[in-house]
Amino acid sequence: MSEQEARKFLFEKVKNKNLVKHCLAVGAIMGYLAEKLNQDVNSWTIAGILHDIDYETTKDDPSKHSLEGAAILEVMGLSKEITEAVKTHNEMHGIAPDSLMAKALFCCDPLSGLIVAATLVLPSKKISDLTTDNIVNRFYEKSFAKGANRNIIAKCQEYLNLSLKDFSGIGLEAMQKISQDLEL
Repeated sequence: MSEQEARKFLFEKVKNKNLVKHCLAVGAIMGYLAEKLNQDVNSWTIAGILHDIDYETTKDDPSKHSLEGAAILEVMGLSKEITEAVKTHNEMHGIAPDSLMAKALFCCDPLSGLIVAATLVLPSKKISDLTTDNIVNRFYEKSFAKGANRNIIAKCQEYLNLSLKDFSGIGLEAMQKISQDLEL
């Protein structure tokens, strides 16, 4: 599957505009991170784009979220690495991510939300004006963007061998590259 095919499938399956933007953001971060870590950029990007493919149908039963998504992607013939990454990104299941891709997706998912929230409190509301330092400072504000799980984002150090600042910078650069898609 190509990135364009993944995007097409996302647009067919997901109707909530903000959820689509979230999936595109995570896909961008995953792809850029894969490039930095010498991994398969296409596979990582697809995992990010499709990680919440089942969210609209499982949002009322979070215990099914990511399990159904992984099953959908498995039926489509996507790799076990991608389906396992999608399955384990939902911390509710308590399944520890074991591949590098799964660990990356686990950390990237909440980072994208923190970056969006940090952008939206800027006077300009433009991601081009956001800095890595802004993100890191907001990370330490416990009352800011409570939905962005800091404990998971901080796993970047253990799982990816990246400091919070470096990981935030990679996420920011990736999202800045698709700012038009994100409308930020």
